[in-house]
Amino acid sequence: MVCVAVLVVLAAALYGDGSSPGAPQRSVLPPPTAQQAPPAAPQAETSTPQTPPQAVKPEEQLPRSRPTRLHIPKILVDAPFTPLGTDANGQLEAPPDNDTNLVGWYAKGASPGELGTSVIAGHVDTTTSAAVFARLRELKKGDVFHVARADGRRASFVVDSAETFEKDKFPNDRVYGDAQRAEVRLITCAGVYDRSARDYPENLVIFAHLV
Repeated sequence: MVCVAVLVVLAAALYGDGSSPGAPQRSVLPPPTAQQAPPAAPQAETSTPQTPPQAVKPEEQLPRSRPTRLHIPKILVDAPFTPLGTDANGQLEAPPDNDTNLVGWYAKGASPGELGTSVIAGHVDTTTSAAVFARLRELKKGDVFHVARADGRRASFVVDSAETFEKDKFPNDRVYGDAQRAEVRLITCAGVYDRSARDYPENLVIFAHLV
């Protein structure tokens, strides 16, 4: 069973689960507007460590294409995607919690590499073990990760910041608001698991942009 919150109230809980008994929590994602961008070749990742990856210009963002796999070399993530939608009550579906190596993409938002804000979420743990985003907190500014796409292209992103927010003070507009370039948010739960609330008190958000 999954707990949910309604989109219209912009609640801030995000996929938590429990390393202790209890149902995983599920978040609300105010739907960012998916925008179509003209096709363009992906930018090559720099091979020189001293040279930071260059941001892609708005007119050079990638066209819409569903993500197929998330690769985060630093924390050894190699995970397939499942699309996330909303139910009849406007509540966000959660990724299945029976697969610890799975990430969810809000499919009505921008696709990774497309102009706008793309939202990728995953569990930090399940009732049985650590999950796909268990080490997400290790990402720092300048780290690079990649999203393989159905069109055969690979979108590469550089981390701008890693920030933790209390769920009752979650900055919805900043995290989910539309962007003027291709950006990604990687989101999971954080903090010490609250057994009484059966939830984590915080969210970890990785802010990144296409390079």
